[in-house]
Amino acid sequence: MIFLSEQQLQNAQKKLLAWYNKFGRKELPWRNTEDVYHIYVSEIMLQQTQVKRVMEEYYPQFLEKFTTLKALGDAKEEEVLAAWSGLGYYSRARNLHATAKLCPLSLPDSFSELQKLPGIGRYTASAICSFAYGQKVGVVDTNIARVIKRFFALLDATEEQVYKKAEAFVHVDFPTTHNQALMDLGSLVCVPNNPTCKECPLDATCKGKNEPEIYTKKQKKVYEALELYYGIWFQDGKIALKQSVGRMYKGMLELPSVEPIEEDFISEFKHSYTKYRLTVKLYRVENVKDEVFWFSHEEAEKAHISSLTKKALKILKEFT
Repeated sequence: MIFLSEQQLQNAQKKLLAWYNKFGRKELPWRNTEDVYHIYVSEIMLQQTQVKRVMEEYYPQFLEKFTTLKALGDAKEEEVLAAWSGLGYYSRARNLHATAKLCPLSLPDSFSELQKLPGIGRYTASAICSFAYGQKVGVVDTNIARVIKRFFALLDATEEQVYKKAEAFVHVDFPTTHNQALMDLGSLVCVPNNPTCKECPLDATCKGKNEPEIYTKKQKKVYEALELYYGIWFQDGKIALKQSVGRMYKGMLELPSVEPIEEDFISEFKHSYTKYRLTVKLYRVENVKDEVFWFSHEEAEKAHISSLTKKALKILKEFT
């Protein structure tokens, strides 16, 4: 670990803010509001989902449907899941809904109190404190962690060490802008592979720039392969769906599970979900053991179905 002088840190802060003023993604809608609810929704959506997809397909539509925390808390869970459909990681939507029920007026401005709410951990609490309430706290997502590790040459650093350095680096007068700038720097310049160090405003002071890749080594993910078998049951132009009770898509509508019979095979496709790599096989059936609900294709696509079920329905459209 290499230490930087106070003057070096101040110079780096100035250069970082100047870079952000010129190149930062200031047009992002959640950066043009102080509404804690809007910022909270954006932070939850942006976990595991690309910025472009959130901004274009989900964030404005979700806020239009659930205009306030109270409106979200008053909604039925199936309405919230339907609005979240396709984003994946549905526990995020359930926790968002649960928090809205607990805090119908506003979220607390205390880092410790925020972490007592469903689905709000250290990162989300610090992001809300910084972006909504303007507090001088270190915010550490994947992008910021990479910048901090390289800038301070933190090899094999613990999460706590990274947070402490991030907090020490935060600009005392412009903490919100500082954290947003670090986030963009990690996303646009200080990327995992082949960072463009010559374009970086911190290049002159960065202690890890000579070997940037050694600070981003990741353990190889291990995925579990699964086969899933779903029944396709049509009746009067409608398809049967059931409510999932499984861990992956709990509470969502999905196709009913069946025992595979080869002569009834229709099609198969691949799908990824968290740590799983799924092979999904579809079979014709005329009955299932589960309680089912009947939907037209159009109705099903608007219901609270998982991305896996959406993919299956798209394939079925090509067969019907």
